[in-house]
Amino acid sequence: MTLQEFTVGDTGRVLGFQAGGGAYRRKLLSMGITPGVTLEVMRVAPLGDPLEIRVRGTSVSLRRTEAAVLQMERI
Repeated sequence: MTLQEFTVGDTGRVLGFQAGGGAYRRKLLSMGITPGVTLEVMRVAPLGDPLEIRVRGTSVSLRRTEAAVLQMERI
């Protein structure tokens, strides 16, 4: 499952990155979104893009295309 499939209030752990998401992968790694980190979906914009997540005590906004790169497991 990907982060794109999560809804507000869901918590999950990052398992890895989808193949072919090289540019997004570097961006996400620089924001502290690494394999094994736990994150929570805080808000979703009215039209569905972007979504706000809380990771390592910081709020981060991601576009749906960026969220689709993250392979997740729901906690």
